[in-house]
Amino acid sequence: MTITKSIQGIIAGRREALNRRKYREYLPQMSDSLDLDRHIEEGAGWLVRAQDFGNDEGVSYGTELGKGFMASYPETTGYIIPTFLALADHSGNSDYLRRAIAMGDWEISVQMPSGAVMAGRADNKDPQPAIFNTGQVLLGWSALLKKTGEERFRNAGVRAADWMLANQEPNGTWIRGNSPFANPRTSLYNVKAAWGLAEFAGVSGTASYLMAALRNAEYTLLFQRANGWFGNCCLTDPEQPLLHTIAYTMQGLLGIGRISGRGELIAAVEKCARSLLKLMDEEGFLPGRIDSEFRGTVNWCCLTGSAQTSIVWSELYQFAGHPIYREGAQRINRYLMLRHDMTSPYPDIRGGLTGSWPVWGDYGQYMVLNWATKFFVDAMLAEKHLG
Repeated sequence: MTITKSIQGIIAGRREALNRRKYREYLPQMSDSLDLDRHIEEGAGWLVRAQDFGNDEGVSYGTELGKGFMASYPETTGYIIPTFLALADHSGNSDYLRRAIAMGDWEISVQMPSGAVMAGRADNKDPQPAIFNTGQVLLGWSALLKKTGEERFRNAGVRAADWMLANQEPNGTWIRGNSPFANPRTSLYNVKAAWGLAEFAGVSGTASYLMAALRNAEYTLLFQRANGWFGNCCLTDPEQPLLHTIAYTMQGLLGIGRISGRGELIAAVEKCARSLLKLMDEEGFLPGRIDSEFRGTVNWCCLTGSAQTSIVWSELYQFAGHPIYREGAQRINRYLMLRHDMTSPYPDIRGGLTGSWPVWGDYGQYMVLNWATKFFVDAMLAEKHLG
C-alpha cells in the first residue's frame, strides 16, 4: 500500500511538473496594485470580452490557459446579469445595461421547453435540465424584470420557477432535475438556486415561489453543525467541501433571509462566516477545502470561493455593522487583488480570475473562469460601499 502510494505520488509529481512547463507562457502573474477601481475595470473588461466571443450574447465559460475562450455558459451568464446592472450603476455606462438585456434575451432563446435551464455549456449536444442552473438564471431574469419591467422576462421566469416547484420534494430539497454533473444527495448548495426563486417571488408577487425557497432553506439548516459547517455540500467530496460550495450555501441562505426577513437564516450564515474568519490567515488566505472542524485540508486557495466569501462578509457588515466583517472582506480582497493578473498580453487571461491559486490547485485547474471573475468584480464593488 505504501509503495503504491509512493509510486502514485511520484507519477503525480512528474505530471504536475510537465503541466507547469506546458502552461508556463500563460501563467497569470501576481499584481502589485490595490486600486479597487482598476481591478473592477479590468475584471469587467474581461467579462465584456468573454461575452463578445462567439456568435451569441452569452458569456464564455472561460479559458484553459493558452486555448482561447470556450462556448457560452447559460448558468453563470444568468448571474452575471446582476453584475452588469451593478456595473452600469457604478460606472454610468449604459452599455452594461444593453449587454445585460442581451444576456437575458439569449437565456430566453436557449430556455428548454420545460422551462428549465440546461446543464453545461451551450455547445452541449445533449442538454439536460438542471435545478441549480435554472435558479441562477432566475437571479438574472428577476434583476432584469425589476429594472426594465419587460414582460418577456416575467414570462421566462414564471416558466422556470414553475418547473422548479414541480420538481421540488415535499421536504424542500431537489432530487429530480439535478444536473447530471452533480450528486443530488450532496447538493445542499442548491439553496442558492432557491434564492433565485425568492428573488423572482419578490418581483413577480408570487407567494408560492417564496414558500418553496423557504422550504429549501429550512431543509438546508438541518445539515448545519453548531460551528457553522454544512454537510452534504460539495460537487465531489462532502467530507471536505469546496469553499466555493460552502459560499454558495451562505449566499443562498443570506439572500432568502434578506427577502423573507427570517432572522434564523441570517444567523446560520453568521455561524459559518465567523468560523471562516477564524480560519483565514493574516494574508487573507483561506484553504480551498475545509473539513467539519473548520480545518483546511489543502494548501491551495479557491479564489472563486474566497471572492464569494468576501461578498458574504460585506453583506453581513451592512446588516450587522460588526467591524470584523468589514476587516475580513478587506483582507481577503487584498489577497485576491494581488492574484488578479492585469498585465497578461493574452486578452482571454488579462483581467480574468483563475479558479484556484496557485493555478494548479484542484478547482478550475489552469483555467480562468467567468464566475470567478464575476464574483471578484462583485467583491470589489461591495468593498466600495463598506465606508
